[in-house]
Amino acid sequence: QVQLVESGGGLVQPGGSLSLSCAASGSAFSIYTMNWYRQAPGNQREWVASISPGGGIINYVDSVKGRFTISRDNAKNTMYLQMNSLKIEDTAVYFCNARIATHDAAWGQGTQVTVSS
Repeated sequence: QVQLVESGGGLVQPGGSLSLSCAASGSAFSIYTMNWYRQAPGNQREWVASISPGGGIINYVDSVKGRFTISRDNAKNTMYLQMNSLKIEDTAVYFCNARIATHDAAWGQGTQVTVSS
């Protein structure tokens, strides 16, 4: 069974950048499709981006296309989310998720990202 731990959140001004990491342990990281989700106060959890096990297939929600970049390093059992040109509406708790087909293998505990002037 895989366990996930996010890091890298914080407070940033609009237009700034942050880089999130999701470290995996306990199972074969490279077999999972990995996802980033986010949840703002009062909102449902929203899917942000996904990356296939080998990294060749990447998808983003329209609102972050051109600003966020998802990547993974299977040798380091780690997934990343580089967030540039951050907007106030990007403020949320960001979660990483490991999935096989439709089965959610694990969720991280979340890391807070706050975009504010």
